[in-house]
Amino acid sequence: MAEDTVSQRALRLGVAGPVGTGKSSLIATICRALAEELRLGVITNDIYTDEDARFLRSAGVLEPERIRAVETGACPHTAIRDDITANLLAAEDLERDFAPLDVVLIESGGDNLTATFSPALVDAQIFVLDVAGGGDVARKGGPGIGRADLLVVNKTDLAPYVGVDVPQMVADATAARDGRPVLALSRTDAPSVAALRAWVLEVLAAHRGGTHVPQDPGPMAPHFHADDEHPDGGYVHSHADAHADAHSHAEAGADH
Repeated sequence: MAEDTVSQRALRLGVAGPVGTGKSSLIATICRALAEELRLGVITNDIYTDEDARFLRSAGVLEPERIRAVETGACPHTAIRDDITANLLAAEDLERDFAPLDVVLIESGGDNLTATFSPALVDAQIFVLDVAGGGDVARKGGPGIGRADLLVVNKTDLAPYVGVDVPQMVADATAARDGRPVLALSRTDAPSVAALRAWVLEVLAAHRGGTHVPQDPGPMAPHFHADDEHPDGGYVHSHADAHADAHSHAEAGADH
C-alpha cells in the first residue's frame, strides 16, 4: 500500500490487557475526551458475546452504529495477532460506512500479559494494567508491558483501597519499558485524562504525517490454557508459527 494512502486512512489504535483492567472504560474515556473534535469508531472483541460493545453503546460515548462487535470464538489474542481477518474486515467496513474516520479503537478481549496486536491490524497499541491487579505486576514484564506504544496504569483512584504505591508501580513499569511512556490514569482525574487525550492526538498527528511506524512487540509467548478434557488438565499453546502466515495475509488484504 502506498504511504500516502496509509496516512489518509484512520489511525487504528489497539487496546489490550488482562481481564478487568478497564479496557472498555479507557476507550469510553478516550471517546468522551475526543468525540467532539475527532471522528471515532470502535471495534470490540469478545469470545462469544458482544458485551463490551453493548457497554459502550449504553454509555452513550458514540453513536451506536459506530461501535461494532467481533465475536472471536477462540483465544482473544488469536483474533488480534494470528488470524486478524475478522478485525481487519470490521475496521475496513467501519471506515467505509462512516468515511472519513480519524481513529478506530480496537479493543482486545481480556487476556494475559503476553497479548499483543499484529502491526498489520493496528498502527499503535495501548496496554492496560490496573492497580487492583497488584503493584508488582508491571515488574513481571511481557511483550505488551515492555513494548506497547503506551502502558496505562489504570484505576489509580483505587490505590488506597488495595494498598498499592502508584509512583512505585509507575517507576517499575518505566524501568520495564526502557523509558517508553507510562501513564497513571483515573477517569475521575482530569489531568491524567488530559494526558491520555494529548497522547492520542500526538500519535494521530504522527500517523497523518507519515512519521509513525507501527511497532511489532514480537510473537505471543507460549502460554498455558486450562482444559478439563486434557489428561494433564491443560496444554501449552504457541502462536509463533501462525504469526508469519497471518501477517502476510493481512498485508495482502490491506492493499485492496
